[in-house]
Amino acid sequence: MATRALLMLREASPWALAGAAAAAAMLWLAAWTLEWAWWTPRRLDRALRAQGLKGTRYRLFTGDLRENARINREARTKPLPLGCHDIAPRVQPMLHNSMKEYGKMSFTWFGPTPRVMVSDPELVREVLSNKFGHFGKPKSSRIGKLLANGVVNHEGEKWAKHRRILNPAFHLEKIKRMLPVFSTCSVEMITRWENSMLSEGSSEIDVWPEFQNLTGDVISRTAFGSSYQEGMKIFQLQGELAERFIQSVQTIFIPGYWFLPTKNNRRMREIDREIRKILHGIIGKREKAIKNGERSTNNDMLGLLLESNMRQSNGNANLGMATEDVIEECKLFYFAGMETTSVLLTWTFIVLSMHPEWQERAREEVLSHFGRARPDFDSLSRLKIVTMILYEVLRLYPPVTFITRRTYKEMELGGINYAAGVNLLLPMLFIHHDPNVWGKDASEFNPERFADGISNATKYQAAFFPFGGGPRICIGQNFALLEAKMALCTILQRFSFELSPSYTHAPYTVLTLHPQHGAQIKLRKL
Repeated sequence: MATRALLMLREASPWALAGAAAAAAMLWLAAWTLEWAWWTPRRLDRALRAQGLKGTRYRLFTGDLRENARINREARTKPLPLGCHDIAPRVQPMLHNSMKEYGKMSFTWFGPTPRVMVSDPELVREVLSNKFGHFGKPKSSRIGKLLANGVVNHEGEKWAKHRRILNPAFHLEKIKRMLPVFSTCSVEMITRWENSMLSEGSSEIDVWPEFQNLTGDVISRTAFGSSYQEGMKIFQLQGELAERFIQSVQTIFIPGYWFLPTKNNRRMREIDREIRKILHGIIGKREKAIKNGERSTNNDMLGLLLESNMRQSNGNANLGMATEDVIEECKLFYFAGMETTSVLLTWTFIVLSMHPEWQERAREEVLSHFGRARPDFDSLSRLKIVTMILYEVLRLYPPVTFITRRTYKEMELGGINYAAGVNLLLPMLFIHHDPNVWGKDASEFNPERFADGISNATKYQAAFFPFGGGPRICIGQNFALLEAKMALCTILQRFSFELSPSYTHAPYTVLTLHPQHGAQIKLRKL
């Protein structure tokens, strides 16, 4: 029989063979799709409900994506009252409704993947500590990786290698050396503000794009030094790429969407190629300069990164990062470095405009330490009130509103057994606003709660995690906080500010927490 089948196969025409192969491929694809979109979600749903968890009903392919988009659109039509910091129902209405209906340990569906909310701070600490490597990062989509695919997305040995090479560039002593750049960029911004003022010494300005430009300028100069003008071009391209990424997430549940020749996909590929071309040029020049022993090659992040990479690899390519890896880390500098600090500064100015008494306390502290002189590192480190304010803004308006992790094998957490393939969602915004954690004034602006530091602000050590936690805590948090302090102090020395009548209080998430209609502030020169 086998011989006969072989003979028939040999005699078959190429078209028949191609048809058979296509039919087999279609059959395999249908089986894979059925498993991915139906059987696996149904199996995970039964396993979660059997242990007492409740959640939304799974919808084929999309899960809760369409409903989430609908609820978000509805929420965004309703701004909040001025002075209201209870923003979670507007910013994440789907999660808010789910927790209200099904409890804090409920689940929703991100496409065919269940997302279980982990709201207990102690369990959050256990997930973020990731002692045994069981809670990994969810896999990024191909489109998501265009924005940043550096150390933030890596796992295992690759993550450890990249983190080890990056650490020297973010050492506090190295960041101190970047303080003059923080100051110069801040002074240039406020000088531009002063030149645009009316004769009575006042003006109205939208500080949201201003702070985006400021942090883009800072990251361009600190990352690329003398090549910062090329860096600013990358900043502009990354901004467009982020906007186009947001357009694409509505269809993220379609398998293979990235391969469709849509106008948006084609433009994103073009932007990615252009960014890579610029970075290849900058990196190539810098590597050549370092090999030639030229001075001043390690005064910026790229120089520090390349120097650390060469030292760590010591001639062994397997121990260092390839040029493509360096490019991805540079892209991450931009996305994380620019976005986090601009969001923090924007919400700080909005909140201090709502609470002028704290604005005045901060100004008094700044003037008592610096007067009108440029702030230095030691004095910035001693600013207690300014630090308390920044922490409280990060609590109420964290740039990233939730963190996700994924189970890669069956795992027990808090008495629940999770099968492989479940996403654990750590709802930072809800934990930061939880009255059971922070007290009855959890949704009020009260920097005094941080008067004795983060560890004494609440009895739950892991309840405040704007930069993540555990071994994967944000490597750039010191950079972001020092940059924010410098900008805030420089502005407080020269201006008082209040909300413009045109300001609408409407926080919402894009990739981070943005002001939906801008951040219009009335400035008055002191």
